[in-house]
Amino acid sequence: MASARSGKIGLGIVGFGIMGERLVRAARDASDMPVALTGVWDPAPEAAARLATVAPEMPLLGSAAAVIAACDCLYVAAPPAAHLPLAEAALDAGRAVFLEKPLSHDTDAARRFVARAEGAGARAGVNFPMASSPAVAQIAAWRDQGLVGRPESLAISVDFAAWPRSWQRDASGWLSRRAEGGFTREVVSHFLFLTRRLLGPLALEHARASFPGGDQAETAIEARLTAGGTPVSLRGAVGETDRDDTNAWTLRGSAGAIRLRDWSIAEREAGEGWATAPDALPNERMRPLVLRGQLEKVAAMTRGEPQALATLREALEVQEIVEAILASG
Repeated sequence: MASARSGKIGLGIVGFGIMGERLVRAARDASDMPVALTGVWDPAPEAAARLATVAPEMPLLGSAAAVIAACDCLYVAAPPAAHLPLAEAALDAGRAVFLEKPLSHDTDAARRFVARAEGAGARAGVNFPMASSPAVAQIAAWRDQGLVGRPESLAISVDFAAWPRSWQRDASGWLSRRAEGGFTREVVSHFLFLTRRLLGPLALEHARASFPGGDQAETAIEARLTAGGTPVSLRGAVGETDRDDTNAWTLRGSAGAIRLRDWSIAEREAGEGWATAPDALPNERMRPLVLRGQLEKVAAMTRGEPQALATLREALEVQEIVEAILASG
């Protein structure tokens, strides 16, 4: 494994879609990255062609088992139905696991997995990139400085021109389907994780989801929740914007308001409008910083060191809310 040769953590990847490709690019673009890529497996022929273009030196191994055998930590970037079987195989082999969300499309299976993994002291984390976002760190710092005061309300909104988004269409076979896909699992979950981490435990009070029929994923959701006692309103829709993706997380309190806009823009209410953090970056420029932070945390997790990746328990709590919202349709 790579750790034995270079002192770096050997990271294997199962699933070479958009997320797998992004992690490969991040891991190989800096020589001081604390992980070394040990192999990829994806059964799709187009994945092999893409890997040869993106990272020709990266071995495409013959099976998921081969990737697990070659790594210290397995990154599971396959569609949701494969998440838990792959994670369990890696943990059984003594490897650490870095999982894409959701944990599963089956909440009962996710509960059993989390109970077992926690009981065994597994080294496992979930890829909610906001755990490493400089913009989220700025939002948290403003809150800690008292710019919000006592939290009074949180509003979350997400909108899409179409679903899946234009850059996800290669994965539309599952992303557009009700069983595993939809924007609530793929996007809203990130903002629920942020809410859970900054405000406290989530409780769903009311939800409504709209589906177009057949096995197609949702086109709109509305929900009321609480987070650590703070009221939360949530809405999302497809077809009400001409942008691929736009979103806002807005926290108001007794002393003021702060928000995270379009994934990476931290803003605070000032006078008659919003003041943007001076070091704010658009998401395309922020993403490499976030991915580096995630990989540094993955290395620490694999070594058994303290880190702040999303935990299995946090991911499960988010999944339970997401699936309850979807079940309301």
